[in-house]
Amino acid sequence: MLSPRVLSRLSQVPALSLVLLGGNVLLNVVASVGFKMSAASSSWRGFLFWQVVGNLSGFLAVLTFTALLRFLPLHVVHPLSVGLTIIAVQVVASRLIFGEVITASQWVGVALLLGGIFLIVRR
Repeated sequence: MLSPRVLSRLSQVPALSLVLLGGNVLLNVVASVGFKMSAASSSWRGFLFWQVVGNLSGFLAVLTFTALLRFLPLHVVHPLSVGLTIIAVQVVASRLIFGEVITASQWVGVALLLGGIFLIVRR
Protein backbone atom coordinates (compact mmCIF):
# COMPACT_ATOMS: atom_id res chain seq x y z
CA MET A 1 0.00 0.00 0.00
CA LEU A 2 1.23 3.48 -0.84
CA SER A 3 1.93 5.88 1.99
CA PRO A 4 -0.17 9.05 2.35
CA ARG A 5 2.91 11.09 1.41
CA VAL A 6 3.31 9.21 -1.90
CA LEU A 7 -0.42 9.44 -2.63
CA SER A 8 -0.27 13.18 -1.97
CA ARG A 9 2.62 13.57 -4.42
CA LEU A 10 0.84 11.54 -7.09
CA SER A 11 -2.25 13.70 -6.78
CA GLN A 12 -0.09 16.76 -7.56
CA VAL A 13 1.20 15.29 -10.85
CA PRO A 14 -0.98 16.28 -13.81
CA ALA A 15 -2.74 13.34 -15.44
CA LEU A 16 -1.14 14.37 -18.72
CA SER A 17 2.28 13.61 -17.19
CA LEU A 18 1.23 10.05 -16.46
CA VAL A 19 -0.13 9.66 -20.00
CA LEU A 20 3.09 11.07 -21.46
CA LEU A 21 5.21 8.78 -19.28
CA GLY A 22 3.20 5.73 -20.32
CA GLY A 23 3.41 6.78 -23.95
CA ASN A 24 7.15 7.34 -23.66
CA VAL A 25 7.73 3.88 -22.23
CA LEU A 26 5.45 2.26 -24.81
CA LEU A 27 7.14 4.06 -27.71
CA ASN A 28 10.57 3.03 -26.43
CA VAL A 29 9.41 -0.60 -26.26
CA VAL A 30 8.04 -0.40 -29.82
CA ALA A 31 11.36 1.09 -30.97
CA SER A 32 13.31 -1.76 -29.37
CA VAL A 33 11.00 -4.37 -30.87
CA GLY A 34 11.31 -2.68 -34.27
CA PHE A 35 15.10 -2.81 -34.14
CA LYS A 36 15.08 -6.46 -33.01
CA MET A 37 12.70 -7.34 -35.86
CA SER A 38 14.89 -5.41 -38.29
CA ALA A 39 17.97 -7.32 -37.16
CA ALA A 40 16.12 -10.63 -37.61
CA SER A 41 14.70 -9.74 -41.01
CA SER A 42 15.72 -11.91 -43.95
CA SER A 43 14.89 -9.34 -46.63
CA TRP A 44 15.93 -5.76 -47.23
CA ARG A 45 12.25 -4.71 -47.28
CA GLY A 46 11.65 -6.21 -43.85
CA PHE A 47 14.86 -4.68 -42.59
CA LEU A 48 13.88 -1.25 -43.91
CA PHE A 49 10.27 -1.47 -42.68
CA TRP A 50 11.31 -2.33 -39.12
CA GLN A 51 14.03 0.33 -39.18
CA VAL A 52 11.36 2.92 -40.03
CA VAL A 53 9.10 1.60 -37.25
CA GLY A 54 11.96 1.68 -34.72
CA ASN A 55 13.21 5.13 -35.70
CA LEU A 56 9.76 6.70 -35.88
CA SER A 57 8.86 5.27 -32.47
CA GLY A 58 12.16 6.50 -31.07
CA PHE A 59 11.54 10.00 -32.44
CA LEU A 60 8.05 10.09 -30.93
CA ALA A 61 9.52 8.85 -27.62
CA VAL A 62 11.91 11.81 -27.65
CA LEU A 63 8.97 14.16 -28.18
CA THR A 64 7.05 12.65 -25.24
CA PHE A 65 10.18 12.90 -23.09
CA THR A 66 10.51 16.57 -24.01
CA ALA A 67 6.83 17.19 -23.22
CA LEU A 68 7.27 15.50 -19.82
CA LEU A 69 9.99 18.02 -18.99
CA ARG A 70 7.32 20.76 -19.11
CA PHE A 71 5.66 19.21 -16.05
CA LEU A 72 8.43 17.50 -14.10
CA PRO A 73 12.13 18.18 -13.42
CA LEU A 74 14.81 16.31 -15.35
CA HIS A 75 16.06 14.50 -12.23
CA VAL A 76 12.62 12.88 -11.95
CA VAL A 77 11.75 12.34 -15.62
CA HIS A 78 15.01 10.69 -16.63
CA PRO A 79 15.10 7.87 -14.06
CA LEU A 80 11.37 7.26 -14.50
CA SER A 81 11.58 7.08 -18.27
CA VAL A 82 14.81 5.11 -18.57
CA GLY A 83 14.18 2.79 -15.61
CA LEU A 84 10.62 1.93 -16.58
CA THR A 85 11.68 1.45 -20.20
CA ILE A 86 14.40 -1.01 -19.17
CA ILE A 87 11.86 -2.97 -17.16
CA ALA A 88 9.23 -2.86 -19.92
CA VAL A 89 11.70 -3.99 -22.59
CA GLN A 90 12.93 -6.78 -20.31
CA VAL A 91 9.49 -8.06 -19.35
CA VAL A 92 7.20 -7.11 -22.25
CA ALA A 93 9.44 -7.25 -25.30
CA SER A 94 11.98 -9.87 -24.30
CA ARG A 95 9.72 -12.25 -22.41
CA LEU A 96 6.23 -11.80 -23.82
CA ILE A 97 6.99 -10.95 -27.45
CA PHE A 98 10.21 -12.85 -28.14
CA GLY A 99 9.85 -15.61 -25.51
CA GLU A 100 13.27 -14.99 -24.00
CA VAL A 101 13.91 -16.46 -20.56
CA ILE A 102 14.29 -14.09 -17.62
CA THR A 103 16.43 -15.60 -14.88
CA ALA A 104 15.84 -15.21 -11.16
CA SER A 105 18.78 -12.83 -10.86
CA GLN A 106 17.31 -10.69 -13.66
CA TRP A 107 14.01 -10.51 -11.75
CA VAL A 108 16.01 -9.34 -8.74
CA GLY A 109 17.49 -6.67 -11.02
CA VAL A 110 13.97 -5.59 -12.01
CA ALA A 111 13.04 -5.29 -8.32
CA LEU A 112 16.20 -3.30 -7.60
CA LEU A 113 15.46 -0.96 -10.52
CA LEU A 114 11.95 -0.38 -9.21
CA GLY A 115 13.35 0.31 -5.74
CA GLY A 116 15.92 2.71 -7.15
CA ILE A 117 13.30 4.57 -9.18
CA PHE A 118 11.14 4.88 -6.06
CA LEU A 119 14.06 6.25 -4.00
CA ILE A 120 14.99 8.80 -6.68
CA VAL A 121 11.45 10.01 -7.34
CA ARG A 122 10.17 10.17 -3.77
CA ARG A 123 12.60 12.98 -2.79
